[in-house]
Amino acid sequence: MRYPVVLLTLMLSGLAVAAAPPEHPPGLKPVPDGAPGPGDAPAVTIKPSSQGRVVEYRANGKLYMLKVIPRVGKPYFLIDQKGDGQFARQDSLDSGMRPPMWVVKEF
Repeated sequence: MRYPVVLLTLMLSGLAVAAAPPEHPPGLKPVPDGAPGPGDAPAVTIKPSSQGRVVEYRANGKLYMLKVIPRVGKPYFLIDQKGDGQFARQDSLDSGMRPPMWVVKEF
């Protein structure tokens, strides 16, 4: 009794796999051709001051990162991580995450 049920299930699954996929998924938009234009890059504004420079990075008109370059000292970043206007200081863009990179076996 089990063998005909298993055979029927395998045959029906084979038909489902063999069915032709649709030509294009619904809601698919074509990819634009060519190199990215000037409007595709994030807007960067450099503001000099007497204490140093401030570089502002914007995406879609919203400020998301500041790079502060003082005349004396190391540069640092102020980053809006949540998008709520609260900037947190980071001394570098390095996240500190280091994947393991040892050799397991060589062939």
